[in-house]
Amino acid sequence: MNFYNVAVIVNEKGLQGEVKVKSLTDFSEERFAKKSMLSLFNKADKFVSELEVSHSRKQKNVWILKFSGLNSINDVEPFKGFTLKIAEENLTELGEGEFYYHDIIGLDVFSNDEKIGIISEILQPGANDVWVVKRQDKTDLLLPYIDSVIINVSVKHNRVDVVIPEGLDD
Repeated sequence: MNFYNVAVIVNEKGLQGEVKVKSLTDFSEERFAKKSMLSLFNKADKFVSELEVSHSRKQKNVWILKFSGLNSINDVEPFKGFTLKIAEENLTELGEGEFYYHDIIGLDVFSNDEKIGIISEILQPGANDVWVVKRQDKTDLLLPYIDSVIINVSVKHNRVDVVIPEGLDD
């Protein structure tokens, strides 16, 4: 079975078994909703257990999650740095022009039909996502996910076509 990253546990929160997580998904509200099932993987990417979300809330740039049956800081403290994933069978169908992060990361990026790099990461700084393009012998290029920059995405052809705005590249 395939699993996909949805969050990383960055710390515990308080004494009642809550954890702070960094979301790695555009679907945070759905993934962290009450009764959602998430798979816990350790730092070596080995499955640990299934966890049920009992409640969640967004706080600044992190999410606070509480899992059923984990009621103290001692229960969750060992999970710092662990990854929360969702099983492939629990992915929902997306609409036209929508993509999962795992569909985008690894795609080749082209500007004027010249390959400039590969999508290595997707950041969520605020109003729109930022796609990080890993380039050979150059610094990473940060591209905002807006229509005037990301012109075409073809998961089938492993290709993203972009227009780099003046002043964005060094």
